[in-house]
Amino acid sequence: MKKHTTLKIVLIFILSLSMLLSGCSKNESKEYGLNPEFPVTITVWHYYNGAQKTAFDNLIQEFNETVGRDKGIVVEAFSQGSVNDLIDMVKSAAMQKVGSNNMPDLFATYVDTAKEIDDMGFLAAFDKYYSDEEISEYISSYIDEGRFDKDKNLKIIPFAKSTEVLMINKTDWDKFAVTKGVNRKELLTWEGLVEVAEKYYSYSGGKAFFGRDVMANYIVIGSYQLGQELFQVKDDTVVINMNKDAMRKIWDNFYVPFVNGYFGKYGKFASDDAKTGDVIAFVGSSSGSTYFPTNVILDDDKSYPIELLVLPVPIFKDTDKIAVQQGAGFAMTKNTENKEYASTVFLKWITNEERNSVFSFHSSYMPVKTKANDSEFIKELLENKKINIDENVQKTLKVALEQANTYELYTSKAFKNGTNARKILESTLLNKAIEDKQKIEAELFSDENKRDIVKKYSDKSFEDWFNELEKSLNDLIHN
Repeated sequence: MKKHTTLKIVLIFILSLSMLLSGCSKNESKEYGLNPEFPVTITVWHYYNGAQKTAFDNLIQEFNETVGRDKGIVVEAFSQGSVNDLIDMVKSAAMQKVGSNNMPDLFATYVDTAKEIDDMGFLAAFDKYYSDEEISEYISSYIDEGRFDKDKNLKIIPFAKSTEVLMINKTDWDKFAVTKGVNRKELLTWEGLVEVAEKYYSYSGGKAFFGRDVMANYIVIGSYQLGQELFQVKDDTVVINMNKDAMRKIWDNFYVPFVNGYFGKYGKFASDDAKTGDVIAFVGSSSGSTYFPTNVILDDDKSYPIELLVLPVPIFKDTDKIAVQQGAGFAMTKNTENKEYASTVFLKWITNEERNSVFSFHSSYMPVKTKANDSEFIKELLENKKINIDENVQKTLKVALEQANTYELYTSKAFKNGTNARKILESTLLNKAIEDKQKIEAELFSDENKRDIVKKYSDKSFEDWFNELEKSLNDLIHN
């Protein structure tokens, strides 16, 4: 009897040990071998600078000191400068150029760059590491943007999004508005903005009213608003859809006011021109509010403080409310399951509603989850966390989030050479306007009326620009 009891105890012990080991094995499998005693290092490349970099670095530190330490994950983040610098670094690493670094485990990216890297075979899909429920928490259009391959695998996890808004030097605007009897409602359409800019030109003695960043957005969104999707992408094939009437309206509401001097471009960014007082209004990314100047600097000894006014991005008259959807997400390089899983642990943590929102409050980006875009959630979070937001960021985010909830946010689908296509759009219209403005100014010594000169240049230049642009884009995509 004693022998049977002893045998029974041994069997129970073996069974218990087996279940324990099995449980450990399942847990280890679930965590893909993460071990706090032997932490795995995840390298992250991004393009955040200034306040945005500080906010991101603070999140990295918090993760490493909490979840990362407990699970065995160390995140190392590196800013590569500007967006274009980051793109160049990632491409160089992917192509293993001499002197380039190894590919990072995660990198911030726009969809066109992600597609290029994916076409080289470097990107891993996130689907196996995320449940349907987890994916459903994100704003659906942000997720859809990351499903760009033919199988609709999720290749980008959204992190920080933005749109475009109209930023105005309210201090100088108020003086002008009172004097000339203009109001903010006139700035809701491109046609109205052009009329206001002409009045400001006269009021100011020949100064430009408006400038803009990212000409490609103006053309892509403008064409889409006017009923023509410029880049029609289906099954990895792109068709250039340039409608002449739509393009003429886009032309007339930028080229014409530009060559007349109502619009201007002097520095690298429109915020630079606002800082020198060369313009008092511009369209720029909502994430750029931290760069809006607090003073207009006239010279080394003279400056004055200004206040920011933020309005929705203008639309063309009698069109639907549409604005650009932009901002990077994170793509993941193919790696061991251990590293890929560790990367997703970090991304799930950093896109948590509260953390992502706090980053947004400090960086002027929009959070990426549906719950985090709710005004009541934001209000409650600000009160509970006692967060003090920069006044310009607060103004900008209010308009940007309103716009995100009431406008259609649009972004072009990814296609081969998409980045280069945007580069063409970025330069052609602006460069043509700058070139013709100089020629027109040289001709003003003649008796010919300026309006007639501008019309003569505009009609011919539009035809040349339209044909050259259509050819350049088609040559690019068929290359």
